[in-house]
Amino acid sequence: MEIVRAPLITLLARPQFLEPGHLKIEWRGDASDGEKLAEFAGRLCYMSQANPAKRTTAEYLDNIKKQGHGSVLEHAVYVLLIEGISRSCSHELVRHRAGFGYSQLSQRYVDESHAAFVVPPAMLGDERLEAAWLAQVTAAQAAYVQAVEDLMRRYEWVADKIHRRKMAREAARSLLPNATETKIVVSANVRAWRTMLELRCGEGAEQEIRRMAVAALRALAAEAPRLFSDFEVYQAADGAEAARVTYHKV
Repeated sequence: MEIVRAPLITLLARPQFLEPGHLKIEWRGDASDGEKLAEFAGRLCYMSQANPAKRTTAEYLDNIKKQGHGSVLEHAVYVLLIEGISRSCSHELVRHRAGFGYSQLSQRYVDESHAAFVVPPAMLGDERLEAAWLAQVTAAQAAYVQAVEDLMRRYEWVADKIHRRKMAREAARSLLPNATETKIVVSANVRAWRTMLELRCGEGAEQEIRRMAVAALRALAAEAPRLFSDFEVYQAADGAEAARVTYHKV
């Protein structure tokens, strides 16, 4: 059995900006394709491709965030692979709908006999709590394995072995706890990412999704720093990391 103590975030896809030859912008400063795409969209609204204020992309996007013109951020989409989170955490994550797309591991098709389990952050470091939790998830996994075996025998009359396994697993998964680790591909535009991060990086968010959101923020900020530069990661009073944002609900 694998025990997971932290999420893993992997960038899967980023925007590709193809500048039209007849609407070239006077670029200043370095920028990624996603950042250029947002600036291009904003400048198109006012046909200010000549960059009369001589702003760098960082300065331009900072002003966009300050003014709350978040619509231009919707054009840039980033895709993350999120692993090492519990089903409980993913249930909260997928509540963010506008601007998001999700593809998640299916417990109907995937054998969870060797599933990993995510330790709740609140229990980390407490040997007594972790030991009790481990005993409970171990028992749950054993119950799942036994249920799959029993259900496979019950459905022996189903000729299609793949369909028989699916029938067994879809019923047996009811025994698995919310701590079961899942993997999920998440796509969202920058405006949607920023909204989710503002809500889930805050100190009031549940501890595991806050941890995941801070990790996602770091991955996105490393890829497109000018789009997330107003987020600040800090250590909260509870000892865990949190993040605050300067420009709210852009």
